[in-house]
Amino acid sequence: MAVQGGVRETGAARRPPQPALTEEEEEQAPEVLLSVVVQHGQVGLCFYDSRDFTLHHMADTPDGHDLHLLARVIQEVSPHVIITSAKQERCMAQFMQRQGSNPDYRPEVVVYPSVDFGVEVSKQRLLSAHLPFLPASVSERGRASYLSSCLSFDSLLMLRSVGALLKCLDRRRVGVELEDCSVGVPILQFLTYTLKDVVYIDRDTYSVLQIFKSELHPSVYKLQSGEKEGLSLYGILNRCKCKFGSKMLRQWFLRPSRDLALLNRRQTVVRFFSSPRNSDTLRTLQGSLSNIRNVPNVLRRMSLCHTTVSDWQSLYKTVYSAVCIRDTLRSLPQSIQLFQDISEGFSDDLYYIASLISRVVDFESSLSENRFTVKPNVDPAIDEKKRRMMGLSDFLTDVARRELEHLDARIPSCCVIYIPLIGFLLSVPRLPSMVEKEDFMIEGLDFMFLSEERLHYRSQRTKELDNLLGDLHCDIRDMETAVMTQLQSSVLERSACLYKVLDLTAELDCLMALSHASQEYGYTSPSLANHRRIVLAEARHPLLQVCSPVLVSNSFQSSNTQGRVKVITGPNSSGKSMYLKQVGLIVFMALIGSDVPAREAEIGLVDGIFTRMQSRESVSVGLSTFMIDLKQMAHALNHSTGESLVLIDEFGKGTNTVDGLSLLAASVSHWLKRVPAEVPHVLLATNFHSLLQLGLLPSSSLLSLLTLETTLDGEELVFLYQLKEGICCSSYAANIASLAGLPSSMVQRGLEVSELYRTGKTINRIDGPSSEDLASSCARVVDTFMSVDLEDSSVDLQIFMKEQLLPSGGGRL
Repeated sequence: MAVQGGVRETGAARRPPQPALTEEEEEQAPEVLLSVVVQHGQVGLCFYDSRDFTLHHMADTPDGHDLHLLARVIQEVSPHVIITSAKQERCMAQFMQRQGSNPDYRPEVVVYPSVDFGVEVSKQRLLSAHLPFLPASVSERGRASYLSSCLSFDSLLMLRSVGALLKCLDRRRVGVELEDCSVGVPILQFLTYTLKDVVYIDRDTYSVLQIFKSELHPSVYKLQSGEKEGLSLYGILNRCKCKFGSKMLRQWFLRPSRDLALLNRRQTVVRFFSSPRNSDTLRTLQGSLSNIRNVPNVLRRMSLCHTTVSDWQSLYKTVYSAVCIRDTLRSLPQSIQLFQDISEGFSDDLYYIASLISRVVDFESSLSENRFTVKPNVDPAIDEKKRRMMGLSDFLTDVARRELEHLDARIPSCCVIYIPLIGFLLSVPRLPSMVEKEDFMIEGLDFMFLSEERLHYRSQRTKELDNLLGDLHCDIRDMETAVMTQLQSSVLERSACLYKVLDLTAELDCLMALSHASQEYGYTSPSLANHRRIVLAEARHPLLQVCSPVLVSNSFQSSNTQGRVKVITGPNSSGKSMYLKQVGLIVFMALIGSDVPAREAEIGLVDGIFTRMQSRESVSVGLSTFMIDLKQMAHALNHSTGESLVLIDEFGKGTNTVDGLSLLAASVSHWLKRVPAEVPHVLLATNFHSLLQLGLLPSSSLLSLLTLETTLDGEELVFLYQLKEGICCSSYAANIASLAGLPSSMVQRGLEVSELYRTGKTINRIDGPSSEDLASSCARVVDTFMSVDLEDSSVDLQIFMKEQLLPSGGGRL
């Protein structure tokens, strides 16, 4: 449950409005700081997200010795900084060592004394935290009462982690590095973080299934730091129109859910917008969603009085678009829960904020003057001063004409100007005779300064103008700044509705993006249930569907009593790996609420997707390929349950064939010997045909043997990519080698060696001489050597050996 507090301006030190950071600069700034305490098998943690200034906290939760739960949190949150205690348990110390040895991800680790993790110290720091949404006049008791409603003070480990986090934030002054020391790091929200009903998927699985795929940006200007999403599931499904929608969709991918109510909520919206008759409504809503901006940053700058003109524009566009979205959804079926939530949750405060900004802010004038300006009829005093300013030009021209009558006849012209903070001045051109400063003096005038060959004086008349008109520019700016402050306070008092806008519009954006992809690629809404059955009819690989115009669909069925463990054989390039990934991706898509590429789909909610598949991007330093195989297989064996999906591809590479085959047979047998309710959905692709030919697996109704169909057209192997029952009796290595472009002579020699090895015959080298050729060569060398007279002084032995003896042996000596 998210606790969203209203935001209210506090007595922060005021500074002139600062230019807003670009979105690229904001995304490059440090974002997440995580604090964690581990004690007696419990984990308490919290983290601060500087992008939206929220503090996320997780209640004390049991965790194993290996701290898998903490590892999942770090994988999802990806903190830049991890804060921990100097006094920690051994398991936590070992965990941090593993984090430091990870070449792909090395967050900064900050270690504080254990006293900084004390309960009472943490409570005091929490009470002293900068919470802009609380009134400055609230008492300490009222502040404590409010905080106790946001955080569970019974979770002592979490509370201790909050204290250390607040210390780190204050020391580093995250987000307020350039502010006065009196300005604290703002916390605009407290959010509860939980992993309940989250499907386990490790980092390698995300990589091998190509759920995410980062690539360097093709622009040469971004080769050092720029990245873009490559061909991936996230890339083809992310049709979000606003930044927060894309961010939420990524969170859904990182946190697939088993919560059937949540998935049904999402599916209902996806089905509605996937219908062609709702396409116009979809486009209208997506147009409004594209105007949703980064409201948390705007609210933060408001709390610091650093609001810029672009901030007011962003806020107005966001609020106005939110009102349009609400009005559009109110005409749609309110039986859809998200539509009802937006219709009721987008309160009249949004309309109030939009109309207030529209009535007060003069955007056209603000952009031209690059400062906050107020529309007419907002403040009569401001309007009066602006009217006087508008008529000031003609009035000053008349004053200058009268002043010129009293000046020296040598001065051809003059004008009266106004300079803020200085006042009204008489400006005359500098004459050629005015060389030294003494020459600047004019009777009845007070010399002020020389600028751009013009002399500026203060006269009796200009002094009267100062008293009469005053600093109009400064007065107008001060009065408009006061109006802006009042407007900020009104917006901040109603900021809770803005956070609700971000959450609900981001969810709507994600679901409409999934609907858009479903329409384009012809997906089907799956039937989800809390059972242990997966049925996919005529399923297609979602990424291959994008790349290939011709695609062969294949079905998949795994019930409670049949086909739980599938062993798939077939030659290389027949599509075994693609089929495994296809099933994994379709199940994953169902777990985020998306439609799936199949004619029909019935999917039981799995609790984890485990893989043992090679990825070109996953390179481990210092470990053999087989060692990686063993670690991944051990993880799947130890942690998979009867509701897990396990994908295994080519287990046993990198070691002796017998060893790899034996371990593979033992692993599959281990699953088959479980009670049926504990056997996971297993898809295993292998080229170890002996696994089946030698009968190494126990007989079981849970075991299903499949192969991908091929046929021979003469000597050419044709892949049909169609799954069928049975086993593949040959690897068709020679045919695959020919398709890969190997020379025919090499392929033929390979077949000869394979046959000799199979029949136990001697394999002779073909790149060496036969015994007859060798004997003949030796005889020629002997005859040549015997023909030479070694006592002849004219014979150069070295030349003889080089030019006559060695060539006679055929160059083999």
